[in-house]
Amino acid sequence: MMGPLKNRYCGKNIQTPTFLEKGINFLIQGENMHQEAVSYQVGGFKMKGYLAYDNASAAKRPAIVIAHAWKGLGEFECEKARQLANLGYVAFAADVFGGGKTAESDEEAGALMLPLFIDRKTLRERIRAAVEAVKQYAVVDPDKVGAIGFCFGGLTVIELLRSGADIVGAVSFHGVLGDTLGGNKAHIEPLAKEIKGALLILHGYEDPLVPPGHIVAIQKELNDANVDWQMDIYGHTSHAFTNPALKDYEQGLVYNEKSSQRAWRSMRNFFEEIF
Repeated sequence: MMGPLKNRYCGKNIQTPTFLEKGINFLIQGENMHQEAVSYQVGGFKMKGYLAYDNASAAKRPAIVIAHAWKGLGEFECEKARQLANLGYVAFAADVFGGGKTAESDEEAGALMLPLFIDRKTLRERIRAAVEAVKQYAVVDPDKVGAIGFCFGGLTVIELLRSGADIVGAVSFHGVLGDTLGGNKAHIEPLAKEIKGALLILHGYEDPLVPPGHIVAIQKELNDANVDWQMDIYGHTSHAFTNPALKDYEQGLVYNEKSSQRAWRSMRNFFEEIF
């Protein structure tokens, strides 16, 4: 039986008033780093994201939205936001599940993720809402917004791109690439008439969640749609290869330091080019 779903927020409870009101500078060292809890609405759901940027300057800069993996927005995504903030971006870790929900077990994660894996229309609406939320900040150049995602989040940012959202580009780290997963079939939404952004897919050759047919299919889809796309495939690399906490050889969820570093460099080069 599925246990209670938690509400976590980068190591803190997002519902704690003192955190919402005063919770800046508790995670990032450096007096110029701004961070805050961000509430925004989509489809009747209250979403709870996390924003980080260097406030030493008030100049507008590119923003990067981060889509979380299948267990929800947690410390992993917040750390990626901090890293992006240190690179000079406004980083916004989005809440795709709503209410800041996260899962402790695989069973809970599946209960949160699968409805959105199947319902791509709602998935697109939720990640597009995060893009619109970050564009409202005065330090964000609204013409220079990108997105990255990990695992389920990789699929999420691909759907964001497919929707025709006004973004410059997206990066999928070990993302789910197909329309089937564990016997579940997604309700595929049509491609937008115009795909506006570029796409970088960073994939492990030994990823058990992405059969070769899914790779061929998405490559053809992107090419036929005239998308500016590229794909890096890392040998001897499984699913979730960027997460140092994972070492599950049975399920093929294994951190690979070399591939993780290579993927991050590829992402940096990608955004430097398109921004």
